[in-house]
Amino acid sequence: MASSLTCAGVVWAFLSFLCAATSCVGFFMPYWLLGSQLEKSVSFGTFRRCSYPVRDESRQMTVMVEQCGRYASFQAIPSAEWRICTVVTGLGCGLLLLVALTALMGCCVSELISRTVGRVAGGIQFLGGKCSCGGGMGM
Repeated sequence: MASSLTCAGVVWAFLSFLCAATSCVGFFMPYWLLGSQLEKSVSFGTFRRCSYPVRDESRQMTVMVEQCGRYASFQAIPSAEWRICTVVTGLGCGLLLLVALTALMGCCVSELISRTVGRVAGGIQFLGGKCSCGGGMGM
C-alpha cells in the first residue's frame, strides 16, 4: 500500500477526517440551542428540533410536543437566517468530508495528492475554519 503523503500529511488526513465526522454529527444533531419553554426542556438546530410548541385547536391552547424531528419543509425553518445557515453549514460539512476522504485515499494510493495540492487543500481548510469561526457574529 503506497502513499503519496508524508507523515505530516497522514496526520493531517486523519485529523481532517475526525473533524469532518465531528462537524457532520454536530450539524445533524438538534442541540445547537438549549432552553426551556412552557416548563419543558427544548433544543433545536438549523433543521431539527426537540420539544416544540404547537397549537391544539380542539383545546384552544398551545401544547408541547415532546419528541425530536426535522422541520416539515425547508420553508418551515423559522427564519431566513436559519435557512441560510442550514445551506451554508451543510455545504461546508460536505466539502470538509470530500477533502478529508480524498486525503484518506491519498494515504493508500500513490501519486494521488501532490505536495502542492496538499498544501493548497490544507490552506483552504485553515482559511475556511478562520472565516467560519468569526463570520456573521460580529467577532
